[in-house]
Amino acid sequence: MALVIVLCLCSIQTILILLLHSLLVGVKAQMQASHYTCSMINNYTEGSIFQSNLNQLLYSPLNNNGNNSIYTKAREGEDPDKVYGLFLCRGDVVPKDCKNCIDVARERIQRECPLKKQAIIWFDECLVRYSNVSFVSMLDASISKILYSVENVSQPEQFMGNLSAIFDNLTAQATTINLNLKYADNSDVINSFDAKLHALVQCLPDLSAVNCVTCLKTAFSGIRDLSLSIAKVPRGVRILLPSCNLRYELYPFLYASVPPSTRQGNEDEGKNTSKTKLISIIIGVILAILAVVLAGTCFYLVKRRRRIEKGRNEKSREIQLLDMIGETLDANDDFGSEKQGRSREFPVVKLDLIRAATQNFSEENKLGEGGFGPVYKGTLANGIAIAIKRLSRTSGQGLKEFKNEVVLIARLQHRNLVRLLGCCLEGNEALLIYEFMPNKSLDLFLFDSRENEILEWRQRVHIIKGIAKGILYLHEDSRLRIIHRDLKASNILLDKDMNPKISDFGMAKMFSGNQREANTNRVVGTYGYMAPEYAMEGLFSTKSDVFSFGVLLLEIVSGRKNNSYVSEYGQSLLNFAWKLWCEGHGLELMDPCLSQSCVTNEITKCIHLGLLCVQQDPADRPTMSCVAFMLENDTQTLPQPSQPAFSIGRSAAEPRSNDQLCSVNEVTLSIQSPR
Repeated sequence: MALVIVLCLCSIQTILILLLHSLLVGVKAQMQASHYTCSMINNYTEGSIFQSNLNQLLYSPLNNNGNNSIYTKAREGEDPDKVYGLFLCRGDVVPKDCKNCIDVARERIQRECPLKKQAIIWFDECLVRYSNVSFVSMLDASISKILYSVENVSQPEQFMGNLSAIFDNLTAQATTINLNLKYADNSDVINSFDAKLHALVQCLPDLSAVNCVTCLKTAFSGIRDLSLSIAKVPRGVRILLPSCNLRYELYPFLYASVPPSTRQGNEDEGKNTSKTKLISIIIGVILAILAVVLAGTCFYLVKRRRRIEKGRNEKSREIQLLDMIGETLDANDDFGSEKQGRSREFPVVKLDLIRAATQNFSEENKLGEGGFGPVYKGTLANGIAIAIKRLSRTSGQGLKEFKNEVVLIARLQHRNLVRLLGCCLEGNEALLIYEFMPNKSLDLFLFDSRENEILEWRQRVHIIKGIAKGILYLHEDSRLRIIHRDLKASNILLDKDMNPKISDFGMAKMFSGNQREANTNRVVGTYGYMAPEYAMEGLFSTKSDVFSFGVLLLEIVSGRKNNSYVSEYGQSLLNFAWKLWCEGHGLELMDPCLSQSCVTNEITKCIHLGLLCVQQDPADRPTMSCVAFMLENDTQTLPQPSQPAFSIGRSAAEPRSNDQLCSVNEVTLSIQSPR
């Protein structure tokens, strides 16, 4: 007991010191970046011409366009080392604060995105962006970041209606009245809430009015999606896109409504005096209530410790899952640099809501069943469709896979990864709630003779590239390197526009730092897609996923399952593809349904790339960055593939002479790694 009291005293003392430290630092601190993004593939080298041009662009005096003191665009150098830049302040910011913000932003963007050819950084008052390609008049409506308040409004439906009307009005102002700046703001009293709402919209000034409207509508849809995913409407939201942004708050943040002494970045005497008074008040309050808090905290901790020890062996599956997920999320709190954009607590949905949406898990709503358990379609009260994965009591997967799925997908955001909206943990139920994919999975289109004609060649190329981008994000663009370990056609879902989404992360593994491979005694996955070194030795790496992608690529081209060729032709799809390739008849692998829509050189390249991905030795397989690069570049030549891994197993690499390689299909051999 005495030890616990001492720990309580130490904890409160530590909290007090940290609080005072944070306040004192806040007085002197510079403005903080809201968010930044950096390209992961396009890099430049230290001391290069591109770096010289970038420094010249960022640090030369700003040449404002006309009388507009808040917006500057610039370019420096000549192709292929030309740099395009953009400096834009919020439309209501005064010139002095605009300059201060940009000075901080252009220094911070190089610190946060070293040696990157493309980067963008947002602050409250400004943004700075540069790229090796022109972008100022190009529409980029991909949502980069959503920041929102942890507090919520009390009447969400009515509030969203008012919000929609306000943003429609602001969008009209920005694209008609303030056409040069593409900016509008407003502070209106919402009578129903007895509160004043402050809001703004802004597009890049060079964006056309039509594209500005499109961008802002996309941004507003981000508010709706956020409200759906967290089942509540926040009191404040900020949506950041490369071409536009919008924001609303129920407190004043616009320059016209905020006194200069409280604006971020203003370091005048009034601000310092205000913060000094605030520190004094907080110290007085803390000292006054310290004795009461101490007694109450110690009593609570002692009771809590006894309760945990007593119930440790009697926890329900719900408590176990919440603990496992919570501990993992805390341990990786800055995973993906999303502290500011996400609540620490993952959205948990009530079981009653799921039962109502699925008509109590009726057979009519059942979409299918996998290793995890059955999957159901659900329809929420507002008409939005969702998909619910239900952990089966007899499933070979369990709590560990459930936790893995939540921890990974909840922290990943990419257009080619399925989006996890929440989870449900009540009683004996363990449910995962996803966005609904109306076209189900890729295998239904590839391997069903009634459906495969729908996938003409252009659509298949789109799916192949989307899958490659999703895997590349997992391997290289997220904070931790992620190995999926179960890539296959049934785990590629298709949305209403036939865009591919990688799903089922229950078997995935995370790598950190410089880790490149790992070993396991528990081999999981699907026969026919597993790399030989993984199936036989339990050794997995990014090259294991590359092997699976190669199998998937050949299946998409041929319209046939890898394993189905064993019974039909007495050999695997990989063996069959290799045989045709060496005979110079690679196009015979093509799905007959593609005869009218195919582009022969593209099909040949995909077969070639698929064979490169399924090489026996992992070192001979390309990385996903190379795969994505080769898919997008028709002029690049590829190395010759060697005989792929037909059976499970891994053998030592043997020297290969020229007569062991096939020269076919008029493809010559060299490979370039994208920078």
